[in-house]
Amino acid sequence: MTVLAWIAGTMVAMLGLLWVFQRNLIYLPTQSVPAPPIDVEEVTYDTEDGLTLTAWLVESEPGRGAVIVFNGNAGNRSHRLPLGRALADMGLIVLLTDYRGYGGNPGSPSEQGLARDARAAVDYVADRFDDVPLIYFGESLGAGVAIGLAADHPPQSMILRSPFVSLPDIAAVHYPWLPSSLLLEDRFHNTERVGAIDTPLLVVAGTEDVIVPPEQSRAVYDAASEPKEFISVDGAGHNDTALLDGDEMIERISEFLGRFLEE
Repeated sequence: MTVLAWIAGTMVAMLGLLWVFQRNLIYLPTQSVPAPPIDVEEVTYDTEDGLTLTAWLVESEPGRGAVIVFNGNAGNRSHRLPLGRALADMGLIVLLTDYRGYGGNPGSPSEQGLARDARAAVDYVADRFDDVPLIYFGESLGAGVAIGLAADHPPQSMILRSPFVSLPDIAAVHYPWLPSSLLLEDRFHNTERVGAIDTPLLVVAGTEDVIVPPEQSRAVYDAASEPKEFISVDGAGHNDTALLDGDEMIERISEFLGRFLEE
């Protein structure tokens, strides 16, 4: 009985530590950001809870639309610059955001906090560029941010790269021995939310993605409303160049947006 009690106590203590430090396992920011290149403008905007966030703006002529890029759970805006330039080459204005706690920004990330950061980014773009169609690009964790934002602030169209069903569902893939549905404070219930969004949607998944299995991205797509399109990038893993600015993905994004944006 003593041994069993010790084992039970150890397990409870471990679960307690995981609950306390769970966001350190979910959000993996990189703080160091290089100086922006000459073709990139560093901009700032304020969140509703008083944080000043820094982002990069890649402007383009003629400015057919403005893409707001919501990153995954690791890195920062500098790592998405190849994507930003590829989108700018389509004649789009691109805002490469960073969440609170990322890329030198103040604050600590959480689902609620990232939602506030996303709203601030939209307000900034809407104030600076009048009447420009808004496009959300959500990568992995950022897909959950984009979906949550689109429910209240619908964009002209939305691109989700490697979206997952929910945070508990993706945690269960990687930590099947944990009671993730009970432990997690941040949820990102993407399949529950996406069906209520009435905007053209493109979902992109890599066939070799072991971080977000493609069947989870397909489930998000299946739950979404029309019009929608699914792209499967053959042989691509979660962090491969093919899913950052790969030729196939960029070409399909250009074709998708071309159907909904005026020249």
